[in-house]
Amino acid sequence: MATPSCSTRSSSLAPGSTASACCRSWRRISPAHPRVATATASTVASRPSTSSGGRRGMRCSSSCSTATAPGRRRERRPRGRTWRRRGGGRRRDVAGGDRAKRPGGMNSLPDSGTAVDRHPVAVPRKPPSISTHYLRYSASNALALLAGFISFPILTRLLDNTQFGILRYYESFMLFGIAIIKLGAPHAIVRLYPYEGDAKEIRAFGTNSVMLPLMLSAMLWMLGAIGLAAWSQQRAEGFDPIFWCAVLLTPMLAASAIVQSVMRASERSDIVMASRMLGRLLELALVLAAVILVQQSALAVYGGKIAAAVLLLVWLMYWLRRNIRFAREAIDFGALRAGLIYGLPLMVHELTYAVLSNIDRVLIKQITGDFAMAGIYTIGWSLAMQVNLFISATLSEAFIPVANRVYESGGSEGVRALKKRILVPMTYAVVAIVAMVLVTGKDLIVALSGASKAASGEVFVVLGITVSLQALVGISSFGMLLKKRTMLVLMITVGTTLLNVAMNFILIPRLGYMGAAWAAAISYAAMAAAQFIGCPKGLVQLPGARTLALALFWGIVLVGVAEGTGLFGLQGAWPRLAVAGLLLAVLYVLPVLALDPELRRGVATLRARK
Repeated sequence: MATPSCSTRSSSLAPGSTASACCRSWRRISPAHPRVATATASTVASRPSTSSGGRRGMRCSSSCSTATAPGRRRERRPRGRTWRRRGGGRRRDVAGGDRAKRPGGMNSLPDSGTAVDRHPVAVPRKPPSISTHYLRYSASNALALLAGFISFPILTRLLDNTQFGILRYYESFMLFGIAIIKLGAPHAIVRLYPYEGDAKEIRAFGTNSVMLPLMLSAMLWMLGAIGLAAWSQQRAEGFDPIFWCAVLLTPMLAASAIVQSVMRASERSDIVMASRMLGRLLELALVLAAVILVQQSALAVYGGKIAAAVLLLVWLMYWLRRNIRFAREAIDFGALRAGLIYGLPLMVHELTYAVLSNIDRVLIKQITGDFAMAGIYTIGWSLAMQVNLFISATLSEAFIPVANRVYESGGSEGVRALKKRILVPMTYAVVAIVAMVLVTGKDLIVALSGASKAASGEVFVVLGITVSLQALVGISSFGMLLKKRTMLVLMITVGTTLLNVAMNFILIPRLGYMGAAWAAAISYAAMAAAQFIGCPKGLVQLPGARTLALALFWGIVLVGVAEGTGLFGLQGAWPRLAVAGLLLAVLYVLPVLALDPELRRGVATLRARK
């Protein structure tokens, strides 16, 4: 009599009995992964079945020649080790122990497959391309830009120049504090992220490069706040309530920056985009509500900012708790020290850069003693920063993580090829922005802020052109951070800041707030030259000659026609802006698209990805 197959007999086994040795060669399927199974013997494909005892098992299609004696307990296999779910959660693997090393780190999806030995393996998520990152960061920054164009006219109309000057004056000190208490952790996270790390390395990275710096940042802020409180008790007048609002807001913004740097390093630009949109919409709604409904003052603005920061930080901490685990056994003070060694010079660089970007309004107040003059400068500076947000901040956030990954795999040649692709559309965009700022910069200030703020138009023209050109040079000469030459970066920033302070002391007494604008332009030009000279050999990439020639020629044509016709004699700000936009499309966009096939291919690729 033929021996029945295990597939026939598995349903007739009594409770407490087990299948044959062949059947026991199959491990139980995890309910979480019913499609994954492993075999310890050479077998053919299998499918799950449920025995009469109610236990979920496997059955094979081959015949079993032996049977297990009735009454023996069914052997149960261990459930296995922890796998990493998308975003850093937990899932099960049937093999037990730590995962084998795999590419992608926290970037990988939890897709599973079957290897030759029938063991499941993780299929890493393909990292998004730089164009995908740029589209996502552009979407979030476009919303931030839109929110800025909504809040900017309202705030500049509801707050006078003095209140606007007070608002940005204390914001400058807040930015200094944020740069200090971050300890350079965002820079270290982006550069030292283990792109090829396994689960153990990811856990160690989260413990030593994310969670411990967060704790150190909180402790440093607490010590600083206690010191400021003690100093305030010694002062006759104490500090202004707006100052304490800035102090309270500092650790929340620093923690948000650290968490978002983890998202950036893992190339989760989709989550960064969502968090930024959420934060910007919350800030827009709460700040405008506070100013319109409560009080038209800088204090009301800070109240809305604090409420928005609290809500955003709660969501970011929830994301961090789900994706980054703190493990005491993974604490490595050597890794923490390595992160600080890399990050602290960049912390000083960031602090110095914050001084470079904000010291001008502080010096205007200190030299002239007039908050109103600081407000005039700040309005023009704020609009220039919106331009910087659109072209420089968006691109750098998309470019730097991808450049780090490309450099690790393709070296300097890979980074230069990446720069070459980016510089084609960027060159055209920067020249277009410079031309439009020259033609309509003053009109844009009047249209957004009203005729009473027209004096800020000259400031916007100078600073808008400066930050646009700085963005182009920054991409061309990017490379010092790839080589970890953080001390050289720090020296360039410190030198630029000292030059800026000196030029402010020379020009502000002579030219007023425009002296600060020209001091900034001179300083940024010097910094761009130093970055270009200090860029490591083999990493400098200039825009193509054809691209640069086409952009400059049609940019000059646009400015010449607009200035020569006086925008056809129009007087109102909005009609002039509308006609300038039409001239931009006809005299610049269409010609460069028609004459540059490389730009057309790039636009087609971008539209396809979108």
